[in-house]
Amino acid sequence: MKIQNGQYPSINQLQDEYFGRSGSRVTRNDVGISFQEILNQKTGAPVKFSKHATNRLADRNINLTGDQLNRLNEGTRKAGAKGIQESLVLVDELAFIVNVPNNTVITAMDQDETNENVFTNIDGAVIM
Repeated sequence: MKIQNGQYPSINQLQDEYFGRSGSRVTRNDVGISFQEILNQKTGAPVKFSKHATNRLADRNINLTGDQLNRLNEGTRKAGAKGIQESLVLVDELAFIVNVPNNTVITAMDQDETNENVFTNIDGAVIM
């Protein structure tokens, strides 16, 4: 892209340069995986909390420490490495049901809520 006479480039010129018409920027590799997806797989993107999980944390007055959140992330990463889809991740006295492919906490419980020790619709568990 050439800028002449001190003029700014047009939006079309910028789009051409940055979104592939020039062919210089590629966002997906030959197998169709974006750089962000590869980065998340390697570094373990932090878990997200669904609206339901966020409400349960607030309703049950559960506050995660930085260490607990790190262990939840690590437990989710380990579950994904083993091919688990829906995982129970236990961190201290807290229990989280995590949809591993979406990296999303579905619900959260504390020790008072887990008295029956029965968890359904999971295919693996990680104790951190």
